[in-house]
Amino acid sequence: MVQCFRERSGWLDRQLAPARFDAAAFEQQLCCKPEELAGLWAKRAAYLPAAPDHGCLRQFCDSPLWQEHVVDVCTKAMDGDYPFFSGWQGQIGWPPDFNLDPVNGTHWPVGQEWLNAARPKTDLKMVWEASRFTLAYYLARAYAADGDDRWAQAFWKMVEAHVAQCPPHLSAAWVCDQEASFRLMAMLTAAATMLNAPATTPARLCMLTKLAWQIASATQINLNQSRMQGNNHSMSESAVLWTCGCLFPEFRQSASWRRQGMAVLMHEAGRLIYDDGSFVQHSTNYHRVMLDDLLWVAAVAARTGETLPPELLKRAGLATQWLGQMVDPVSGMVPNYGNNDGANVLPLSCTDYVDYRPALQAAGHFFLGRRVLGPGPWDEKLLWLAPQVAWADSATPLGLAPATSLSEGGYYFLRQGPSWCMMRCHSYRHRPAQADMLHLDLWVGGLNLLRDSGTFMYNCPQPWLGWFYSTAAHNTVEVDARDQMVKGPRFLWFGWTKSRLLEHAASVDCGVLSAEHYGYLPRGVVHRRTVRQEGQSYTITDELSGTGDHSLALRWHLLPAQWTPGPDGFEALADGWRFSVKVSAPQGATQQIVVGQSDPVEGWESRYYGRKEPCPTLVIKADTSLPARFVTTVQFIRAAGPSPARTSE
Repeated sequence: MVQCFRERSGWLDRQLAPARFDAAAFEQQLCCKPEELAGLWAKRAAYLPAAPDHGCLRQFCDSPLWQEHVVDVCTKAMDGDYPFFSGWQGQIGWPPDFNLDPVNGTHWPVGQEWLNAARPKTDLKMVWEASRFTLAYYLARAYAADGDDRWAQAFWKMVEAHVAQCPPHLSAAWVCDQEASFRLMAMLTAAATMLNAPATTPARLCMLTKLAWQIASATQINLNQSRMQGNNHSMSESAVLWTCGCLFPEFRQSASWRRQGMAVLMHEAGRLIYDDGSFVQHSTNYHRVMLDDLLWVAAVAARTGETLPPELLKRAGLATQWLGQMVDPVSGMVPNYGNNDGANVLPLSCTDYVDYRPALQAAGHFFLGRRVLGPGPWDEKLLWLAPQVAWADSATPLGLAPATSLSEGGYYFLRQGPSWCMMRCHSYRHRPAQADMLHLDLWVGGLNLLRDSGTFMYNCPQPWLGWFYSTAAHNTVEVDARDQMVKGPRFLWFGWTKSRLLEHAASVDCGVLSAEHYGYLPRGVVHRRTVRQEGQSYTITDELSGTGDHSLALRWHLLPAQWTPGPDGFEALADGWRFSVKVSAPQGATQQIVVGQSDPVEGWESRYYGRKEPCPTLVIKADTSLPARFVTTVQFIRAAGPSPARTSE
């Protein structure tokens, strides 16, 4: 309501009027002469994550890995194939056309104030992605490794192109202050790294100083609106507002930026990070975004000599321990759980986007006081953020118990030998992300055997719009072809599910996890799921209680592999493992593996935002009266000989 009043009354229009961010307004806010601005960067660069020692930098990955993950990314972008969401390239030219959506071929308008501008009915994130300036991190890393000025020239051409194409509040790049915050973090890192490059001229440094002022000023004006969203926006924006207050003392607003930024960051961390470390957005990827915001603040604070509030560090430590429970110890991947918008705020290592070890290692150092993983390419991120880290110190792993409960957020784990599982059981007190209660993720030997389908896109044509966050896209039971909650507009759900944990215990060789939820329509249908783990098998019992006749559908989204019918259900070989999945269902039920079906949608997953891939899905359907029961048995053993080829993890 407050935001609606701010918009409808014209107050926000006046506050964000482009004239308030022009050259004259910029100079009015300076506490120094314009010609002195470039000289301030030498001190500022020392406070920013910037180029580590060349020798240390290259010790974390071999030359082919560096070529693939850094040099090739930069050269392809400079040939017009810009990296999108760490998973694919979009043709937007060079220097990039920052207002072009390469998927739909749509140019977003420039010249009208964004609050009132007509917008294309496509996914705004497709035009935001390039403006996040993720490529600046790759260019900075390439320059740090070889000192070639072409990387610095490319970075500054990008900055100049963005300034020319995206005037403040007259283009899509300024619609969201979190997007601008990510952009500034990337630009500051690259500029500090390339400070002594010939391409880094005083004029270009002054241009970036002005851009930092524009972003901080707009963020301060609109920060309360971000706080009302109750998500990572307020944390990202307050982190960057505080950064600008610390690093840009030449502005009259810098003291207020610094105070307000830290005050809001403290408040939001206490409000949005639960007591067990879970994050309010119910998403592994947004959890990493939040941790990257806090890592940025911790890195800048360490360089400036700032002492961060103990409560902020405590919350960050809890969030780090939460992530440690989610990261698969073999692959570094996590359940693709909740909304996943492709964000990788600090891409500072030669690892895939789906590998969360860089964030976990860096967060362990800053927030737990130790490295929690052994050495690997994921260490590069920590080197950028904490160049003085003692690499000779041994790692102290996080404890992974046979049964772990993160009850505030509703995440429950069983672990034994090479396998582990995570099941959701939660009564929402903050906005849900997807209709996925009692979803089960199962991992064996680093392979995500039973998996979450992901997100794909927030705004896309039917039949894809809505399917990825539906109950059908998860490993749970669907009743009467309806979601567990009622979908509202955009990110809203109505009729939030309520759940109850019934049993959770484990020993060294067996475990049990049981819960039920009450989210189905019509009311009165209750789903109880019990997972029993013993040795190299899991038995999952799904019981539906209530009255009347219903159409039930149980789905298991499976590891991409060649699944074939066998005497014991469906079987597959992958990476040295033999898997079998067998389901006992009500009389008359049908069972089939579906891969990549579009009408109706079935058998898909999305690991990178904006891209979907076929994924084998075991679909069991039954028209039956309640009560009803499904019993699924999953078994796995080491296989002899080579495994058939499969799609990559």
